[in-house]
Amino acid sequence: MKGSGGTEGGTTLFAFGVLMAIAAVYLFFDSVRVSTGHHGALSGLMGAGRGHGRLVETTSMGIVFVPFFIGVFALFVDARRKWAWILTYIGLAVLAVEVLSRIRFIFETKLTHLLGMFILFAAGCALMFRSYRDASVARRETSPSDSDSASERSKPQDSD
Repeated sequence: MKGSGGTEGGTTLFAFGVLMAIAAVYLFFDSVRVSTGHHGALSGLMGAGRGHGRLVETTSMGIVFVPFFIGVFALFVDARRKWAWILTYIGLAVLAVEVLSRIRFIFETKLTHLLGMFILFAAGCALMFRSYRDASVARRETSPSDSDSASERSKPQDSD
């Protein structure tokens, strides 16, 4: 039966390597906590701190809804206005940037667990790569002493 890479054998090694790599990736993502920050990219520029060179001190970041609100208002008045469509799309883009920029990824794990994840992933990848080697070639490479001694026995010995 042909295994991974069209070589003889190696299917079990490949499957075990894939399982190890998937387990390491799962453990890595399981250690990441997702939260939201206080300010997004746009609202952070407008306020959120006194004396930090900010424009305005704001308690609510509802200001990012203003372009969207004006655009939708203008569309309900006259939907043929191109500037209203453009302002609505700009407002949606501002809202999307604001929401996405508030997402924060926090990685929390012990160093020993992180090292274990790295070792598990590296070992899994190594087993996958190793499975691509021809099993018969691997067997010949691992036991050169047996083949050397057999070839030495078959040579005629010189008698002086």
